[in-house]
Amino acid sequence: MKIMILGDIFSSPGVNALTSSLEKIIKEKNINFVIANGENAAENGLGITEEAAKKLFSGGVDVITSGNHIWDKREVADYITKEARLLRPQNLPEGSPGRGHGIYLSKCKNFKIAVLNLMGNVFMKKTENVFNSAKYLQDKIKLKKDADFIVVDFHGETTSEKQAMGHYFDGKVTALVGTHTHVPTADTRILEKGTGYQTDIGMCGDYNSVIGMDKNNSLMKFFKDEKADKNFPAKGEPTISGVIVEGDILTGLSKQIDRFILGGVLKQ
Repeated sequence: MKIMILGDIFSSPGVNALTSSLEKIIKEKNINFVIANGENAAENGLGITEEAAKKLFSGGVDVITSGNHIWDKREVADYITKEARLLRPQNLPEGSPGRGHGIYLSKCKNFKIAVLNLMGNVFMKKTENVFNSAKYLQDKIKLKKDADFIVVDFHGETTSEKQAMGHYFDGKVTALVGTHTHVPTADTRILEKGTGYQTDIGMCGDYNSVIGMDKNNSLMKFFKDEKADKNFPAKGEPTISGVIVEGDILTGLSKQIDRFILGGVLKQ
């Protein structure tokens, strides 16, 4: 069972690169299920629109996760209540629209795949305690009982918080990967008890930038240049960045996890 998990899809370069090539990637890599973080898929790189979400779904993405930018486009609050394949972090304040987890059927053999979306507390917008929410999800959804495979997108700023969460879920889920920083880390591995892990899987966007934004304008902003504009996305050749996890059908844990990088200035 092969599950592809893709980092933050950034603006139209990321959306277009992914939707134009995902069908081919799925066939070449024998991918059975695709999860992508879409919280930056809007044209300005902040939030996601219904149009962008529908384009990603039609392009081959099965579930879209998110993070701190989920409400940057007001229209999504209504759309997320109707679209079960679009998730927001589980530990947003009680009463937030939408849902923070779901169980979905794979296109191959109808395996049940649970996708859990959590957001860190450190240096992020106000959220409920993420470890309490993690415990709630662990108790609620059991591997090989409630779902054949479980994947966690942990949207967080600090490596320590992400690593701690990885160890907390080790042996309980198929894979836990970090999103949010837009920079892929080099610690792709299977943890001691069998969970696939990477601290951050990067972004799908133009890396000749400052985490997706135009590099020249970003430099002007750091220098506090009055001529700097509001941040806007870089529109060069994008890179598709993420991981491919091979789940064991018997245990639901990871047999293998590999980084996937395609196009742009990064190298596989």
